[in-house]
Amino acid sequence: MKKIKLAILLLASFSFAQSQDMKGMDMTKKEQTQPVTYTCPMHPEIHATKPGNCPKCGMKLVKEKPKAPATPVVKKKDEMQMPKEITAPTTYTCPMHPEIHATQPGNCPKCGMKLIKEKPKAAMPQKQDEMQMPMKDTIKKMGNMENKAMENMDMPKANIGNIKTIVNPTPPRTVRYDLYIADTMVTFGKKTKRAIAVNGQIPMPTLTFTEGDTAEIYVHNDLNEETSLHWHGLFLPNQYDGVPNLTQMPIKPHTTHLYKFPIIQHGTHWYHSHTGLQEQIGMYGMFIMNKREELDIPTIPLILSEWIDMNPKEVHRSLHAATDWFAVQKGSTQSYAEAIKQGHFKTKVNNEWKRMNAMDLTDVYYDNFLLNGKNQNEQPQFKAGDKVRLRIANGGASDYFWLSYAGGKIIVVATDGNDVEPVEVDRLIVAVSETYDVIVTIPENKSYEFLVTPEDRTKHASLWLGSGEKVSATKMKRPKYFAGMKMMNDMMDMKGNMIEMEGMKMENQVMDMNTVMYPEITGDENPKKDTSHAMQMPNNNSMQGMNMEAETADIVSLNYTMLKAPEKTTLPDGPLKVLKFDLTGNMNRYVWTLDNKTVSESDKILIKKGENVRIILYNNSMMRHPMHLHGHDFRLLNGQGEYAPMKNIIDIMPMERDTIEFNANVYGDWFFHCHILYHMMSGMGRVFTYENQPVNPEIPNPKLAQRKLFADDRQFHLMGRIGIESNGSDGEAMLANTRWKISTLWHLGYHDMHGYESETMVGRYIGRMQWLYPYVGFDYHYKKEGGPKNIFGGEEKTWFGQTSNKNNRKTIIAGVAYTLPMLFVADLRIDGNGIFRFQFGREDVPVTKRLRFSMMINTDKEYMAGLRYIATKYISVSSHYDSDMGLGAGITFTY
Repeated sequence: MKKIKLAILLLASFSFAQSQDMKGMDMTKKEQTQPVTYTCPMHPEIHATKPGNCPKCGMKLVKEKPKAPATPVVKKKDEMQMPKEITAPTTYTCPMHPEIHATQPGNCPKCGMKLIKEKPKAAMPQKQDEMQMPMKDTIKKMGNMENKAMENMDMPKANIGNIKTIVNPTPPRTVRYDLYIADTMVTFGKKTKRAIAVNGQIPMPTLTFTEGDTAEIYVHNDLNEETSLHWHGLFLPNQYDGVPNLTQMPIKPHTTHLYKFPIIQHGTHWYHSHTGLQEQIGMYGMFIMNKREELDIPTIPLILSEWIDMNPKEVHRSLHAATDWFAVQKGSTQSYAEAIKQGHFKTKVNNEWKRMNAMDLTDVYYDNFLLNGKNQNEQPQFKAGDKVRLRIANGGASDYFWLSYAGGKIIVVATDGNDVEPVEVDRLIVAVSETYDVIVTIPENKSYEFLVTPEDRTKHASLWLGSGEKVSATKMKRPKYFAGMKMMNDMMDMKGNMIEMEGMKMENQVMDMNTVMYPEITGDENPKKDTSHAMQMPNNNSMQGMNMEAETADIVSLNYTMLKAPEKTTLPDGPLKVLKFDLTGNMNRYVWTLDNKTVSESDKILIKKGENVRIILYNNSMMRHPMHLHGHDFRLLNGQGEYAPMKNIIDIMPMERDTIEFNANVYGDWFFHCHILYHMMSGMGRVFTYENQPVNPEIPNPKLAQRKLFADDRQFHLMGRIGIESNGSDGEAMLANTRWKISTLWHLGYHDMHGYESETMVGRYIGRMQWLYPYVGFDYHYKKEGGPKNIFGGEEKTWFGQTSNKNNRKTIIAGVAYTLPMLFVADLRIDGNGIFRFQFGREDVPVTKRLRFSMMINTDKEYMAGLRYIATKYISVSSHYDSDMGLGAGITFTY
């Protein structure tokens, strides 16, 4: 009986305990809210609990979508209590190096780019006998990254507030402007130089119209040279587009030309000369087309530009001459001494092993940067609480500009004359010729700096809004060029091609490869060692002693995926024509092309009216390119579907593949080109032409016009150097264009024992990167015995065992030169006497910022080594030893 009572008591106790277990499990408890986590659009394996940057690529982390929690399960009596769903800790990764994982935001220890958050993994319930299951890396390395980025992107949308509108009561009318173009003298830089003014001013007058008006613009050319005006981004009859020798003949000196067209659109645009390099010296201005009903808000047209004291023709020639004078001025030579000092010797060697010169963000050093013709522009009329609309156009010839504001956020409301849904950012970069409308607010009764900084960050210009105490914007530090060079080494192969990353779609500025060079994102070049705040990253010895904490992890920079049209922009029904172009270039000889062809080397692209033309562009060069289409707006396919923004300029970064599309709806010949002035003049463009289009009355002789159009990128440039030293003179003169080069070099001693030599050659560069140069020419060499003793012994025989004719040689030659890794040139030739010669050498090895080393040796037992210290653009102090002429020192003139 006692046993029965004990059994009943135990059973009751067990039942009571089980009921208490079930009671402790809250089956009605609502789904637990997951903490906000962040990941990287390019590296989803990165996860973090706070906003920041990817340690692999430097990109901003974006919010992750919360995962659905696991459904609670009632335990069986023999199971342990079911734990709640395990929330994956936020971790971070790098877009470029997905093997990097971190628990806090920061920067990649390999490339310096911002870490981005990884997607949290699905939580797994624990079994009774298991420890807590660690989170597995189940995300695919890449995949359809652009869709994932858009899916998780927390777009910084903005509300511009309650701004009233005002209706223009004036009915549509003809608005006439008379523009008088004349020479002038200005002092925008350090010297007084020639410029071109219109109506006596630089920039040109702001032309203002209202939608529905008719523009009637009389251009009076008072110059002693031809000119033209292009109305950037306007929809108009082709004959008024303003491209000389394509849509009209140039406006002759001392004549008047009429541009007359209807205003059928609205927005912020600009206009400029499309003749030669006139845009660089003053021929740019704002072109504003108001809506019938506009925002009732103070508005300032703001055109950005650069100024250089050097004649733009000399700028263009210098770029083709491959001089690094502009890099010397900017402090961006990336010499071997600098590389060693900054711990980047291997980076420099790898760079030159791949036959790349020092990298830069811009081509030209400018003496000043201007906003509406001034470096410092004051607008004191605004007070606290005022909102100001800035209509901004980048009228620069070759510079991108960063825009930032000391008074807070910048709200972007339009681009290229087209409205977009307002988006709030901390800063944005404006491509050459691109326009943006932005709204800023004056927070207090002070003067706030709207800062404009060129991409290379050499100088800046400022617009001050408001009055009182000046509040300055944070100035941008100089780029970390060796960090950029290191990344570029990884991105380019030995053939000069950009290496596309498998499974990764780079497009629409989402992944700014230049981030590694931004100190405000990835830290200073050589930060002080401070591990107290350094991000801890397991199993990665490469980060030791490296400050991985992002200085400003919360910076929001505009990219194209943030732009969304307020209305649907889908194209009308029509046949689809798909075109693909690779943007190609060669910095060594400053050649810029599409598919390795210049405008003059390619046919016009025939399209039909009513077609929808889709263009897929891949940037296979190391520079970003602002590609501009005349006469049409295009849809930028940026992930916004039917609301893709409309633009006429697309900035394409290195390795990006971007897609645009437009409806072919206006007859004519329409230029499509890179808007960096010197790239365009080098031939980077194409011409779209319509099938069965009417004859353009402004082009009476199409064949003559085409020859003149093609002459731009076929232009020959003179360059060379002349050394005058104590042991004689040596030098080279060259006349070269995109493909061809005519050159003559000489070594002239002061007497017969030092010899006299001259080689004249004509050749053509082969291939996209132009490393191969076959040539023919004539060689003259005369020398008497008794000169400097040759360290290799007698000169009677060459190293090929042939009898040398170097002491008395007058013969034709044929050969081929090839640029090797490390930028050395191997030259093999044969002369008319059957004598072979192989020569190996290199010029201008950057030892320090201004010191250059050169060397040469050949199978005729000739050799040379020399140093040149750059004093000015044209003058260097030099010394060299030559096997024929001996040791000498003097001056070298470089042109």
